[in-house]
Amino acid sequence: MYFAALLARTEDGWEASDTELDDVETLSDLADLAREASAEDDTVLVLIEQEDAWFGVVRIDGEEDPRIYVSDAAAAARSSYGEILLTDELLGREPGDDDPDLDALDLDGTEDGEDDEDDDTTSGGGSAEAVPHGPVGDATVLDDLGVSEKELKSLSEDAVTEIAEALGASEVLETVR
Repeated sequence: MYFAALLARTEDGWEASDTELDDVETLSDLADLAREASAEDDTVLVLIEQEDAWFGVVRIDGEEDPRIYVSDAAAAARSSYGEILLTDELLGREPGDDDPDLDALDLDGTEDGEDDEDDDTTSGGGSAEAVPHGPVGDATVLDDLGVSEKELKSLSEDAVTEIAEALGASEVLETVR
């Protein structure tokens, strides 16, 4: 199970809305969805939590690029929703690093189904191995909103609720939970 909510900052405080991520395929789609939740170019937070295994915060300020924090990249990589947040840039990779390099492939005739003893060493381990265990992204994403880097990194279970409490938005978040 996962929970995702949008918190849009307004003149009157925070407004929350439940969001369905089934139609979101990219970070750009998620940013567009968040921008639609704000009438102005105010701050919008997308809070995603999956089974207390990991949580993510995406902050969109107007037309600026999204700022992202993910509590456990390895756990998020096993989730279709986490994969949206784990961009190459966030993971410190060049775009397309997880794609096989066709020039480096060893095409020695065994590719048609014959076994090769070195097969385990030549096959890539997949993109999950390149994803670090632990937090990635901008841990200062909520600093100016009252959640310090240290506090953000110490959150684990029910992180979304704790973030909402720190922002003064726990009541509006509960209405969509």
